[in-house]
Amino acid sequence: MAKRMGTLIIIVLIVLFAWMGYDYLHYRSVNAVSDAAFIKSDRLATLSFKVGGKVVEMTKEENAPVKRGEFLARIDPKDFELARAKMEKTVAAAENAITALRLKRERLEKILTFREKISGIDIEALGQRVESLSFRIDATTRKLEKLNKDVQRYRRMLEQKLIASTDYETLATQRDALADEVAAMKKERDALVNQKKKALDSYEISRVNLRQIREVAEMIEAKTRERDALIKSLKALQNKIAYTRLFAPFDGVIAKKFIVAPRVVKKGSPIYALVDPTKLYCEVLLSEKKMHGVKPGNKATVEVEALEGKRFEGTVESIAPTSASTFSLVPRDIASGEFTKLDQRFVVRIKLKEIEGLRAGMGATVAIRRK
Repeated sequence: MAKRMGTLIIIVLIVLFAWMGYDYLHYRSVNAVSDAAFIKSDRLATLSFKVGGKVVEMTKEENAPVKRGEFLARIDPKDFELARAKMEKTVAAAENAITALRLKRERLEKILTFREKISGIDIEALGQRVESLSFRIDATTRKLEKLNKDVQRYRRMLEQKLIASTDYETLATQRDALADEVAAMKKERDALVNQKKKALDSYEISRVNLRQIREVAEMIEAKTRERDALIKSLKALQNKIAYTRLFAPFDGVIAKKFIVAPRVVKKGSPIYALVDPTKLYCEVLLSEKKMHGVKPGNKATVEVEALEGKRFEGTVESIAPTSASTFSLVPRDIASGEFTKLDQRFVVRIKLKEIEGLRAGMGATVAIRRK
């Protein structure tokens, strides 16, 4: 009887182990199973300052929740504020210099316009007066030539005692007066010609002022470019002052606090690590031997040991187009002809239906239902 019972137990155990083996093999045949799976977050950021300096204030500790835009840390902005004040004075000085140059240009333009106008009027008026006086001189000179002939004729007649001496003297007096008038008009014409020359010289001086205006305009352009460069530098300093305050880029939880204030840090040094616990997914490194039948949309089961084997349902969201080793920093060299085939793994992203209790970084076992 005991012998029969022992035989029966052995048969039951054999059947049980056979069933378990069948179930294991069947489960592995219809599911792609991998233990290389981890819970990750789409929002996991290392926060740092865009400028270097002394961190004098930090408001959050590790595991503390934060809201988007919440103030987290501050660098002492004193040095940047002093540089900004100095730059503001330099910009103001450049603005004043530009204003002074513009006033100088306006003054030169007014002087040029006035001189050109006055010189033009003078040149035209003097030219007309010289021309009119020249006509008068020509007409009077012709009269004088006629009187000279009459005086010579009267002298001959006086010598012949054909006229009285008073007639000759009267005509000679008229001739001398007319000669004096011609001489005076010529002198006046010479004076007008000199005045016209001076007016022309004044006009040429106004042309020199025009060159000065161009030079001042070039100085304004150069000073304006200098001013614009200074304004850009000022804006850069203002940005640096704004960069001395660190804010949360999204809602989340402080995952790590890298430093303790006060502390001098360099630009880009990590200050906080921030994670959003609501944006979790599962990432699986799946062997190429298990890839058959795995496609986006396949159902998946994620089992997390940290939660006592609790299972989460999910769906294959995407499969990487290249293996995880494709972008390795140290690629394998097969130039020598030696090659050992290695099992390649592909990153598969699993979208989870629920995430309660999960934390980024947890390990998991994933079974993906094949189609």
